[in-house]
Amino acid sequence: MDDDKQNLEIEKIANLMLHDEISPDEQDVSKLEKYKNQIKEDHNLDDEEAMKIVYETLLYRKLKNSDSGDVLDKGNEFGAGFS
Repeated sequence: MDDDKQNLEIEKIANLMLHDEISPDEQDVSKLEKYKNQIKEDHNLDDEEAMKIVYETLLYRKLKNSDSGDVLDKGNEFGAGFS
């Protein structure tokens, strides 16, 4: 999946999570299963690749909700490794 498609999917899943009131800190795999299955269905990915996108979506939501205007400043705080 190219970066543009992945970014669109992350935004879509983030919106679904907001609608379902899933916390950006959620780590319960059973609660995240719905989103993994949606990604697998949409893009024909395996479980591992789909879960990577789910976790990237959670990170995206955390960064988006942070109080800093600069995502790169907060990236290291969340272990994103941005440089």
